[in-house]
Amino acid sequence: MNIVVVLKRTFDTEEKITINNGKISEDGAEFIINPYDEYAVEEAITLRDAHGGEVTVVTVGEEEAEKELRTALAMGADKAVLIDSEDVEDGDQFSTSTILAAYLKDKDADIILAGNVAVDGGSGQVGPRLAEELGISAVTTITKLTVDGGTATIERDVEGDLEVVEVALPVLVTCQQGLNEPRYPSLPGIMKAKKKPLETLDLDDLDLDEDDVEAKTKTVDRFLPPAKEAGKILEGDTDQQVKELVSLLKTEAKVI
Repeated sequence: MNIVVVLKRTFDTEEKITINNGKISEDGAEFIINPYDEYAVEEAITLRDAHGGEVTVVTVGEEEAEKELRTALAMGADKAVLIDSEDVEDGDQFSTSTILAAYLKDKDADIILAGNVAVDGGSGQVGPRLAEELGISAVTTITKLTVDGGTATIERDVEGDLEVVEVALPVLVTCQQGLNEPRYPSLPGIMKAKKKPLETLDLDDLDLDEDDVEAKTKTVDRFLPPAKEAGKILEGDTDQQVKELVSLLKTEAKVI
């Protein structure tokens, strides 16, 4: 089985970030595999172990993303591909999906796995866009995946409900929390990852130029949410607290 994982390098949302001139400052920022993509990597390895074949992880980014690809290799993926996007100025989801489609169009992948969303952008567009460009089925927000021959049976989260989908391979799926529990890279896995193949490509290798992947959208501004104000403790008996609370909701919060 030929399994591909689409992976993104994102900043760690549990760490403090700063924004300068509408862009996230990389000085001191911690970068990780997009957490939803970790579910995709884990599921790909599980499928490979059950059905045979190999797992390829691929990302569009700059050379720094090699670290996250090596992490995926240490988890158990077989090989990795870094598509250098240095020549792509302010790329968006269209740019990324177009580049990935150019790479994958002749790879005959049986299953492509991606994260449901990226924690830095949260659009959830790259997976479905990629499936559309490749002309294959897409199933999003999956929480269970079973493959039998050329058919996949998939459970997906639908706003708290469960939907079961049966689809013929090839298929692209986007992975949601609850699908599995991603493994930590072991020391032997980390050592093996250093010897696993990591290929680097650029736009020329994919017969693309900058105009082919020019962004369709533009980020006008990016900013942090306002800091939370200190809370208030209401004093007095219950009636006094209720009156003060109603007054605050009217005069300060202006919600009633």
